[in-house]
Amino acid sequence: MPIGFKGRTLVGWSRDKFWSTMVTKLTFPISDREELTMAYKGRIDSDERRFTYVVDDSFLGKVEGEGIIGPDSITQRYWVMGDKKVRTGFQTLYRRDSNIYSLVSGIISGQNLESTMEAVLTRHTVS
Repeated sequence: MPIGFKGRTLVGWSRDKFWSTMVTKLTFPISDREELTMAYKGRIDSDERRFTYVVDDSFLGKVEGEGIIGPDSITQRYWVMGDKKVRTGFQTLYRRDSNIYSLVSGIISGQNLESTMEAVLTRHTVS
């Protein structure tokens, strides 16, 4: 059953442009579900296409992952560290225009697709 949510993501880059941080918070206004928070730290390779990251996720715990940046998309995969369910996952962000993105993601437990998410994300510049 689909569940509506709202959220915010803040992204920061280091001076050398290779390290990034990202914090995401999702809330579920019409559900009793607890909010989700994710704190990322990542490093992009010198080719500016491949990246690796670690996440402290309020639902999954400690997560590690990697991804590839394309002309109009970012695709990444991740795995949950020390997880008895052997959960992994994937995300693809696709740029519709300079401020609108589509997101598709899924969590896999063992060999079974556990959950999926689809969203439309809108960029708001903080001044």
